[in-house]
Amino acid sequence: MIRRTMRLLNQVTAQAVLAPVLSTRMFLTRKGLTSRQSVLSGAARLSLLAMVIVSQIIFCSSSSKAEMPMKVTEIEGISEYKLENGLRVLLFPDPSKPTVTVNLTVFVGSRHEGYGEAGMAHLLEHMLFKGTPDVPSVPKALQERGADFNGTTWLDRTNYFETLPAQGDNLEFAIRLEADRMMNSHVKGEDLTSEMTVVRNEFERGENSPASILGQRMMAAAFEWHNYGKSTIGNRADIERVPVERLKSFYRKYYQPDNAMLVVAGRFEPKEALRIIGETFGKLPRPTRVLDNTYTEEPAQDGERQVVLRRVGDVAVVGAVYHIPSGAHPDFVAIDVLESILTMQPSGRLYKALVQGKKAASVSGAAYALHDPGVLRFMAEVAAGNDPQVVLDSMLDVLNETASKGVTQEELERARLRLLKQREMGASDSAEIAIELSEWAAQGDWRLYFLYRDRLEAVTVEDVNRVAKAYLQPSNRTVGLYIPTEKPERTSVPATPELAKMIGDYKGREETSVGEAFDVSPLAIEERTLRTRIDGVQVAMLPKKTRSSTVVLRLTLRYGNEKSLFGLAKACEFLPPMMLRGTKSLTRQQLQDALDKNFASLSAGGNAGEATFVLETKRQNLVAVLGLLKQVLREPAFPESELAVIKQQVRANLEQGLTDPQTLAVKTVSKALSPYPAGDVRSVPTVEEELKLVEAIEVEGLKLLYNDFLSAQVGQIAIVGDFDPAEVESTLKGVLADWKSDQTYERISRTGSVPITAEVKRIQIPDKANAFYFGGAVMPMSDDHPDYPAMIVGNYVLGAGALSSRLGDRIRQKEGLSYGVGSAFRAAMLDQRATLSLYAIANPANMEKVNAAVNEELARLLKEGVTQQELDAAKQGYLQAQQVGRTEDPKIARLLEENLYAGRTMQYVAKLETAIGDLTTEKVLEAVRRHIHPNQILTVIAGDLAKE
Repeated sequence: MIRRTMRLLNQVTAQAVLAPVLSTRMFLTRKGLTSRQSVLSGAARLSLLAMVIVSQIIFCSSSSKAEMPMKVTEIEGISEYKLENGLRVLLFPDPSKPTVTVNLTVFVGSRHEGYGEAGMAHLLEHMLFKGTPDVPSVPKALQERGADFNGTTWLDRTNYFETLPAQGDNLEFAIRLEADRMMNSHVKGEDLTSEMTVVRNEFERGENSPASILGQRMMAAAFEWHNYGKSTIGNRADIERVPVERLKSFYRKYYQPDNAMLVVAGRFEPKEALRIIGETFGKLPRPTRVLDNTYTEEPAQDGERQVVLRRVGDVAVVGAVYHIPSGAHPDFVAIDVLESILTMQPSGRLYKALVQGKKAASVSGAAYALHDPGVLRFMAEVAAGNDPQVVLDSMLDVLNETASKGVTQEELERARLRLLKQREMGASDSAEIAIELSEWAAQGDWRLYFLYRDRLEAVTVEDVNRVAKAYLQPSNRTVGLYIPTEKPERTSVPATPELAKMIGDYKGREETSVGEAFDVSPLAIEERTLRTRIDGVQVAMLPKKTRSSTVVLRLTLRYGNEKSLFGLAKACEFLPPMMLRGTKSLTRQQLQDALDKNFASLSAGGNAGEATFVLETKRQNLVAVLGLLKQVLREPAFPESELAVIKQQVRANLEQGLTDPQTLAVKTVSKALSPYPAGDVRSVPTVEEELKLVEAIEVEGLKLLYNDFLSAQVGQIAIVGDFDPAEVESTLKGVLADWKSDQTYERISRTGSVPITAEVKRIQIPDKANAFYFGGAVMPMSDDHPDYPAMIVGNYVLGAGALSSRLGDRIRQKEGLSYGVGSAFRAAMLDQRATLSLYAIANPANMEKVNAAVNEELARLLKEGVTQQELDAAKQGYLQAQQVGRTEDPKIARLLEENLYAGRTMQYVAKLETAIGDLTTEKVLEAVRRHIHPNQILTVIAGDLAKE
């Protein structure tokens, strides 16, 4: 999905399900996170019918007549309506999107919590997935329709959203569901008992990250009185002791139509949506209670504050937090630009001073756009061998100098262009806009989304220098050190402006270009896909009209073989990123500026024998951006200084892994499942071994690898979006022409026959509140094996179906042992190698229970197979999820590229989905029994096991 803004930083999710190989995130990045047709089964149709009937009874009991929404305003394709009961409604029709997104925002977050209620807004968000009288299991109901769904809690709001295929009664289902659970959710003692341990486990997961804890401690020190200083996930004692009646009271107080906003976006008929909203939300009565506004105001800070955190770990972190105005204040956009000028790569002042200066492995920043005055935060991960005090002093020196001397016009324009590019690229996806509007509405008015853009375009260097001088003051910050001042110094932060007066009758601009109504079925994609070849590179092109004329190109070049690349695996990983760090004609900064100017992004990654480049831009800029890609591919400069930066960043991440339970557990299992000798590109090194490999990387070695191996002799290109095929093919020929290598390419194969004996290994890691469970097995199977469809469904029922799976139902929902638990099954395209992974996080004291529960559920699957109801739900959920996935152009590009590599077309996908639809319970049972052998699963449990 597209990138989100800083407004999604630090939000706590209710459905964060761990991936089989989970990536860790040290700190906040400024732009932050980042997620989301067949006919219903008979059981699902009956379930929906029951839901509709019961909902109608419930709604009719509230009002005898449906109230239709009244239109308030319309801005750039988004129409606002309001019901008499106070509910605000936004409709954003987008015919180019074959999905519909429904997002309900309730304006309650941790800002609204009282004494003893810390974490209550977030805990309640979890409880709203426990069901209603007519929807016993919300995750299951959504899963059956292939929905991409979640709930998130933040300082000023809570939201619940789902994206479904725009077909049948999915729109009505989603709207009725949100109206139903807003008023009728089960908030029962037994559910609270199990869920509070899940939330506590989520709390413990955050306790594993010293960087996250440091950030929270700084927030707590910066805000003495305002609730922004309290963690959204809450206090452990409050989480464990909250009475259910108090939680119900909180629910009844805030979950009312006059305190909520509903957004519908995607492919739908506005009249139909309004009718459904009128018949559901419109029948909810306006509450008689008066909702008091929060009124706590943080006084001006009267001196620098200090935080020192001491915990077990390997990488030091320093930071600074400054008070700033609310997101609605006119100063905020200048502060946001200032943050970019300081942290963006590679031009950021902090980045240059700390990362390029080899003092820090990374820097990050975030300007918090909140309802009340918030903060501007900077953090740096200290590079090995540096004194944290020196790094912090260097950070403060840069910030102080910026406050006193200001920034340049060139820096302003670069940051403005980067922010506008990110916003423009994000605006191409109506589903993401629907969810993002929660953040702007929580600040006071959803139209701030457009006002921010206008202010960004108009901000001047004088504005940026004024806010830098006003807010980057020592007396206004909280850091890890205490430095007294000779006299009191205070920075007054202006109050939130009067929005009605400030915004007035704002009209916005003309609506952006919309895309076509695109059929994402496999055979429809196949019919429109054009294929050709440029020398040794296969090309698949899928031209179509897209929102904002966006286009995605994915290129993978393949080279070498297991013998010629022996000992070069780590160099192969470094090669593509280094190619992006500058060309013979362009420095890294000039290359980044050129990409920003063309509203483009270019990323690269690689493994042994392959280098992948992904490009996103707009139709009118594609040819120019392909010219930049040509320079990256054909004329990389390999600057020594940039290699030092990359090595520093990689080294810091690896060092963190030395005491990270997840990293060590996954590494241990992965190494056992890939029993190749050291130096073989397929071997899995330990963290310590990997650190040595990183230290050995040199520029001359990368140049030699590039010159000897990389070429256009073998590769694949997939391009999807708004483009002219003839023009693109001609341009690509110029990019790839006459690019040869003397080295022979041979695909590097991996075996699926690995002798493993069942064993549970335990890794003791002190001072870690959260432990990690990881089990793995390998088997000889490719994705064209006759049993592959049945294995997909069997795994889906076991643990891939998120909350609605056997592992999720038991270990998270019923027993409350884990916040994230599940399974994953992957089969190779060309090798006879498939892997099954089992994973969970939990308190160390609960790990043996988790281990036993996983084993019992796996044994039950092998003994009993799946039920007909589970089979129907899994087939429907999986197939609809695949269809939803094909609504995203980057995913289509990857699918087309993989098909080229495997020598097949979308016919393969169509046949696979047909085979899944034809599965029986008997076929699934036969397949899982044939391929899953518990006596061949290696399990690792890592954490502070002394606490068990």
